[in-house]
Amino acid sequence: MLLDTLHGFDIKPTVLDSWQAFLESDAPLALTVTPQEQGLWLKDAGLVIITEAQLLGERVRQERRRKASESDPDQIIRNLTELHIGAPVVHEDHGVGRYLGLQSLNVGGMETEFLTLEYARGDKLYVPVSSLHLISRYSGASPEKAPLHRLGGEQWERLKRKATERVHDVAAELLEIYARRAANPGFAYPKPGDEYAAFAAAFEFEETPDQARTIESVLADMEAAHPMDRVVCGDVGFGKTEVAMRAAFCAVQGGKQVAILVPTTLLAQQHYQNFADRFADWPVRVESLSRFRSAKQQKEVIAGLASGSVDIIIGTHKLLQPDVKFKQLGLAIIDEEHRFGVRHKEQLKSLRSEVDLLTLTATPIPRTLNMSMSGLRDLSIIATPPAARHPIKTFVSQWNDTLITEACQREIKRGGQVYFLHNEVQTIENTAARLEKLMPGARVQTAHGQMRERELEQIMRDFYHQRFNILVCTTIVESGIDVPSANTIIINRADKLGLAQLHQLRGRVGRSHHRAYAYMLTPPPKSMTPDAKKRLEAIESLEELGAGFTLATHDLEIRGAGELLGDDQSGQIHEIGFTLYTDLLERAVEALKAGRQPELDRPLNHGAEIDLQLPALLPEDYLPDVHSRLVLYKRIASAHSKAELRELQVEMIDRFGLLPEPTKFLFGITQLKLKAQPLGIRKIEVGPESGRIIFEEQPKIDPMHLIRLIQSRPKEFKLDGSNKLRFYKDFSDRNRRIEQVSSLLDLISGRQ
Repeated sequence: MLLDTLHGFDIKPTVLDSWQAFLESDAPLALTVTPQEQGLWLKDAGLVIITEAQLLGERVRQERRRKASESDPDQIIRNLTELHIGAPVVHEDHGVGRYLGLQSLNVGGMETEFLTLEYARGDKLYVPVSSLHLISRYSGASPEKAPLHRLGGEQWERLKRKATERVHDVAAELLEIYARRAANPGFAYPKPGDEYAAFAAAFEFEETPDQARTIESVLADMEAAHPMDRVVCGDVGFGKTEVAMRAAFCAVQGGKQVAILVPTTLLAQQHYQNFADRFADWPVRVESLSRFRSAKQQKEVIAGLASGSVDIIIGTHKLLQPDVKFKQLGLAIIDEEHRFGVRHKEQLKSLRSEVDLLTLTATPIPRTLNMSMSGLRDLSIIATPPAARHPIKTFVSQWNDTLITEACQREIKRGGQVYFLHNEVQTIENTAARLEKLMPGARVQTAHGQMRERELEQIMRDFYHQRFNILVCTTIVESGIDVPSANTIIINRADKLGLAQLHQLRGRVGRSHHRAYAYMLTPPPKSMTPDAKKRLEAIESLEELGAGFTLATHDLEIRGAGELLGDDQSGQIHEIGFTLYTDLLERAVEALKAGRQPELDRPLNHGAEIDLQLPALLPEDYLPDVHSRLVLYKRIASAHSKAELRELQVEMIDRFGLLPEPTKFLFGITQLKLKAQPLGIRKIEVGPESGRIIFEEQPKIDPMHLIRLIQSRPKEFKLDGSNKLRFYKDFSDRNRRIEQVSSLLDLISGRQ
């Protein structure tokens, strides 16, 4: 940034990569990076040091630490952190069973820990902890509706075969979209310059780390030659709109038009005000298109879009009407995609191959989540809350006059306002009258979608300016009404609303530094559906900031994952689970991209099975918590590299102390697995005096090298059939056994 600023004044300093080089340089003006915070004038040396803060002014940046795994979609979907006894899990070879816990068994005189799974007819399967990479949580339907397969039968193989055929078709359709995007190269926007830096500097809040990363990703996508298709997931008030504004600025600077599609007229109005204010200092024309504009105004805006005089248009589904033509549309931004119907989404799908597409959402719908997981759409998650933001306290209760009165009075007494959501227009006036009786001193108004445009707009403005205390409204306020002084929301008949809706409505409060409260009013539990109970349990349990993505995965389980490109909400995902489905899909897409026929019937990601007759586990006296052991077993078994395992070891030593011998063996065996997998080895068995290696049908080892090895050392190596190699050596020292087997793998692969 400093270099760009200096170049703007035609000042071109010499850039040096170290402090020493800076001291030794005789350049009249040089630039380097050091931790120097104060400037210096060294008269004797003839040297003046000016720091960045002295040139550009100081900026306060508060770095907040956060666990990466909280927002990592791969971790949230694939790990076993939410497993409980009786929960359904998927074993890639045996199908869906129920988790019964971790169990220690004595096998061959050694203590080993197993994951116990129960299948149909009460059959049990004991999975060694070293094979946990074959286990994933079952997502695709609610746990009660998860199928339970039979061990040893053909049912699972048949289901997997059927799913793989369907996956092949879906992969082909995904690739068709990829191909269309590749065939229609998008517009590569120029790298942001000084004007963008000035626009970004006008942002009055501190960027959170997630927000900064998301902005970088979006700008990088726009600079690329192919059309962008990115989903930005972040809770309400976490800064998604600023991401959209930065993208819109870059698009307009690149000579393109921007269309922002929103689900409601109220949100269109609010976005229009925000964008108009943010772009007020720039020669950018921002317009809106919704029922709040007169027919004459709408006609003028549509003409401006066609002529190119309108740069940014914000509107409802009116933007998708046939009479709306753009001169040079470059970027489409969709806010809350789940609020649009299937027909509108099909129109949006056709945009994907032509323009850059940015989707903003607090809780991605299952299909959006699926497409992100499959790699078709890029996903950025903003999970870091803004400074001084509090979680919203959430309560689920039956209608209670005393509770409602206390909640409203507490909010009004601290100078705040209340949303009372009643989603039935026919009875909304009766509800407002009932509230006026409960609180005679409060000022109550109603708002719903059947009001005239001007009347609705006036009521919302009055509420914003605190001219009344309680707004009795329908879900029309679900998206975008930002009233910082409203910090209590009461939702009547919350059981009738979807999970994403409840989360969005709860996000209408808590937009300032005040503690916010959400009350979900329900009928007696007996009269609610099981799914409604689950939705309310999920929303009540996940009240921490940034929970939108996690709620989306709950929604995925409650409603079913949905097929990626069709309208069906069940499909193969119900039968084999979300994780396995996406694994199959990824493999199919990769194979078709490379011009190969997908080999979907071969095992998925099996590593080599290794039996060194060594105790390999996390001892109970080292880590007593079963849940923590399970998560760490999964992380160890799923590690992709030696470096990843080393990081995990360091983390465990830091958290729990020095590793006991069985845990060292567990890490060592996992490293051997990583080493054996690329060689095409299926199994390694080693005892005190000998062992054998079983190869896959097509091992990645030079057969001539293996033959020469057997011929030169016939006492040590022997072929046993077409795919087994026997070896004889002293392996009696347990502490050296892993190292010896590692050297043996180097020897047979030709590395040694």
